[in-house]
Amino acid sequence: MLTLTSEEQSLLNGAEGPGVQRAMEIVAALGRIYGADELVPVKHVQISGVSYKNLGDAGVEFLNEWAEEGAVVRVPTTLNPAGMELEKWEAMGFSPDFAQPQLSAISAFVRMGVTPTMSCTPYLFPDFAPQRGNALAWAESSAVVWANSVVGASTNREGGPSALAAAIVGRTARYGYHLAETRLATHVVEIKCPVPDIADFGALSYIVGKAVGDGVPYFPDLGAWLPPLPDDITEGGEAGDKLKTLGAGIAAYGAIALYHIAGVTPEAIDQGERLIRPNARRLTVESLDAGYRVMDANPDTVAIDLVTIGCPHASLSELRRVADVLQGESLRTRLWVTTSQITRERAAREGLVEIIETAGGEVVADTCAVVAPVRSIGIKRMATNAGKMACYAPMHSGVEMRFGNLEQCLRAAVTGEWRAIPA
Repeated sequence: MLTLTSEEQSLLNGAEGPGVQRAMEIVAALGRIYGADELVPVKHVQISGVSYKNLGDAGVEFLNEWAEEGAVVRVPTTLNPAGMELEKWEAMGFSPDFAQPQLSAISAFVRMGVTPTMSCTPYLFPDFAPQRGNALAWAESSAVVWANSVVGASTNREGGPSALAAAIVGRTARYGYHLAETRLATHVVEIKCPVPDIADFGALSYIVGKAVGDGVPYFPDLGAWLPPLPDDITEGGEAGDKLKTLGAGIAAYGAIALYHIAGVTPEAIDQGERLIRPNARRLTVESLDAGYRVMDANPDTVAIDLVTIGCPHASLSELRRVADVLQGESLRTRLWVTTSQITRERAAREGLVEIIETAGGEVVADTCAVVAPVRSIGIKRMATNAGKMACYAPMHSGVEMRFGNLEQCLRAAVTGEWRAIPA
């Protein structure tokens, strides 16, 4: 039975106004539904469902009503990508019919004290990166996996409204991944095939996501394919970029919110095989072919309208790799490297943005090709190295998809055509 403190009960009774009362009603209702005994204070909130493509007019109206009720967030709170780059939507070709309600939604969030980061990678922001043991209320599925797995923080996968409610009252219900017993591994996944590339981690995420569903996988040997995490994890690094891709894919193709890798993730380092439930199922992955077949969904598509890198949003290390490949090149196909304003500014200081733009690419902030209405600007055939993008873009945007490694994607941007990797 959910027990509220006297302060929490006063918020529920409307002591701080209707906006806060509405938020506490949502948080308390979810706590009762999921059998929580109490609420837990949160350090940070990440809100999803920000794009007008997802919100629709009803969602925009709901947010503005909440803001007009005087609700303000109590803890640092950041936003997922919007449906366009806020200051460049006209240049990108988007309609005012889409842009104006999108801007209205962002304005409502800002009036409630939310920081308009418009990115799915809050863990790459020096000012917001979570710490081990932090309780969070994050709604972005890929970020939830990162926080639980790579950091050792705790968060369930909140919905957009429930995350905003948690931010307004500074609490969420203590259930699910806030409990130690829920964090134990339900599956042991052995990797018996090479996974040297980020795209391989994407293909692996399909296989594991489908097999494990909403369980918790424990990887005893995947660490062999990972270099050490960098000292500054906000830069990404090879290991960080691989883990980012893995987490995004297993959340998209399954409903996984936490994984453990022996010798790599903090709880696995500390507890090892004690994290494995006695009845855990065993899974062996001997080939990535099934993942590549699903992600590279349109093998007859050669001409590409858009190559997109950065799902989840590109890290600084990914931008360095793209700039290195594109140095001195001239693109024939549109290229989006989607990232946050924060990371783009860091990349610009290193000269990376100039290199990519000189080649003809675009370093796009605030949005990505999943939540942007790309069909409205003529995009029908896409290529990506991101497993999550390969999952969602065909469903949400109705595009044909090619999937491969970064070099293959950038070759398509340079030539305008998708080409097989030379044997």
